[in-house]
Amino acid sequence: MGKRKVDLLNEEILPALTKLAVPIMATSLVQMLYNLTDMAWIGRLGPGAVTAVGSASMYCWLSRGIAILPKTGGQVMAAQSLGAGEEREASHYARGAIQTGVLLAVLFGAVSFFGARPLIGFFGLHDPGIIEDARAYLRIACGLILFSYINAILTGLLTAAGDSRTPFQVNVAGLVLNVILDPVLIFGIGPVPALGVRGAALATILAQAMVSFLFIGAVRQEKQLFSGFSLFEPVPGRCLKEIVRIGFPASVQNLIYAGISMILTRLVAGWGDMAVAVQRVGSQVESISWMVGDGFAAAINSFTGQNFGARQMKRVKQGFHSAMFMTAVWGLFTTALLIFLARPLFSIFIQEETAVAGGVEYLHILGLSQLFMLTEQTAIGAFSGLGKTAWPSCVNITLTSLRIPLAVSLSAAGLGLNGIWWALTLSSIAKGCVLFVSFLICLRFLTKKSQPAP
Repeated sequence: MGKRKVDLLNEEILPALTKLAVPIMATSLVQMLYNLTDMAWIGRLGPGAVTAVGSASMYCWLSRGIAILPKTGGQVMAAQSLGAGEEREASHYARGAIQTGVLLAVLFGAVSFFGARPLIGFFGLHDPGIIEDARAYLRIACGLILFSYINAILTGLLTAAGDSRTPFQVNVAGLVLNVILDPVLIFGIGPVPALGVRGAALATILAQAMVSFLFIGAVRQEKQLFSGFSLFEPVPGRCLKEIVRIGFPASVQNLIYAGISMILTRLVAGWGDMAVAVQRVGSQVESISWMVGDGFAAAINSFTGQNFGARQMKRVKQGFHSAMFMTAVWGLFTTALLIFLARPLFSIFIQEETAVAGGVEYLHILGLSQLFMLTEQTAIGAFSGLGKTAWPSCVNITLTSLRIPLAVSLSAAGLGLNGIWWALTLSSIAKGCVLFVSFLICLRFLTKKSQPAP
């Protein structure tokens, strides 16, 4: 297990950050492939199935906002404790994060299963078949969200310890299983009946469950965080308080972000079920960018957390600049990809010309914001590593909330459905700029504060 870890406190910064970030980014790409695999097969069922899954998946997204609380709180505090050489304290935070995550997953799963009717009703869909498929997908995918929560939290904790290879390897195993199960469960084969949208949800859940069991086997070998680990052993109250203090602002930010996206989806639905399908597929194609951005954010989070815990502010600063360089390269690449290859990328999932034309416009507009969106994610990860989640959450919530009036205004001004896409792009540009400048100011203040008085 030791060979899997990156020494975030002593290795050269760019090589260390690269060795940590690349498996995380690869893990994010694997997660993206989960989603794209589902979408490729579901797209063969027609735009109606895409709309059903897209609507229900908004609640899967919402659930990830809740999972952010134990994941972020546990990862940040474990990284800072390890950086300070306090392994027992880090172990407390790991156990507290998992306990909190399991409780939240059970509660969210129950609400999703028993409240599927009003939850899907929120989107105002019209076709009864689409509505029923959306409810079924929601009950399965969110009702059994426990495995997704466990995987997210264990990924964060292992990353905090400098091990990003294990999450990559177990997620690849899950992807392979998902790729195999998707066509079998969606279209049926031999004695296995065709389950359609329900089959896609089951394939994802079974793959996530396997990843959870692989994770549990792997963490038993992790001595710093999980030595003598017992899930039901009480955690000191101060540790739970710190997990909530760090994770709560980030969780609220993600929940509000997801809620605003759901409201925008409701606005999109006003343009017809086909418009929802365009949004769903377009966002999945765009995930080439933002899921890798999550990888950048996780890497700089752990790097910053450990070095801040060790009071090595020079490495914190250099690490941020190195991460931003990597971010810029990927952001410019994805912008070119979404703008110049929009039609072939979108056509992989839906072939209907009306949907393809709308999808091309979506990718062209959103392609302009990719560098800024990645900058936003990286800056938020760096802030989190410092334990400062309140300010980036305030910025994110404020500027993301402006998407709703901006979308309404631009649509009414003659841009139609594209007005909603422009609202997404303009707000992402603003968030990236504000958070980048804010972190530089924060770094300058902390660096000056850490210097000995003359």
